[in-house]
Amino acid sequence: MQTLRKFIIASCLFITFSTIAQEKSFQVEVTGKGNPILLFPGFSCTGDVWNETVKELSKTNECHIFTFAGFGNVPAIETPWLETIKTDLQKYVARKKLNKPTIIGHSMGGSLALWLASEKPNTYKELIIVDGLPSIGALMIPNFSPEKISYDNPFSKQQLEMDETAFKQMANQMASGMVFNKEKQKDIVSWMLQADRKTYVYGYIDLMKLDLRESIKSIKIPVTIMAAISMYPKPQVEKLYTEQYQKLENKEIIYVDKSAHFIMFDKPEWFQKQIQKLVVSGN
Repeated sequence: MQTLRKFIIASCLFITFSTIAQEKSFQVEVTGKGNPILLFPGFSCTGDVWNETVKELSKTNECHIFTFAGFGNVPAIETPWLETIKTDLQKYVARKKLNKPTIIGHSMGGSLALWLASEKPNTYKELIIVDGLPSIGALMIPNFSPEKISYDNPFSKQQLEMDETAFKQMANQMASGMVFNKEKQKDIVSWMLQADRKTYVYGYIDLMKLDLRESIKSIKIPVTIMAAISMYPKPQVEKLYTEQYQKLENKEIIYVDKSAHFIMFDKPEWFQKQIQKLVVSGN
């Protein structure tokens, strides 16, 4: 009997380890019961960015909260970083037999959601994109094309060689522009400092090279896009989102005043109400 008990315990431990180890490009925490929701954080952030959101959502839904390789405590992986994450996410959804999950993605997480849905349009129920775009590169580079961006460039070299003091100073400057909430600025800086440096540098290049402006035309499921209005005048933001999402038919763009990039932190009550309306009421 004692031998049998040990065998059962060992088998359970093996199954748990195998489940965690199958996709190495992320770690995922699952909580709650109901229709599945995948929650993708933005670049360099951990799944903790969704803590307040999940607190409510998990009452009615099964939440799968991701942290990607090289961020938080998740070990880094080799390149191609972003494509490996996308492929592993497809494997995860298939392996878990998730039935029409909703995806909520912030920034890079939103771009990943668009990528997944453009390749497998019938797999997902709906997308909620929080201040994310089909092409980050086109936002920053005139006449953008992915071929214009390479891993080997002076800015990447500078960031890789930056000492901790200089990198922290840069992180503080960036965080101050990405969220108005002072306490949350500290969290963002902490996540950036915790990130694997090569992932931070080369992973962002992967993101910059991603251009989904054409491929999103294959997405037919509902897509809600929340666009922050803070750094640029509203007409300029409207023009940007209209152009980038031009090929996406079934969409609603909500422009969020007085919020920086992290809408869930700057407008928490408004954000929770929107998520409840979009996800919970649609269950």
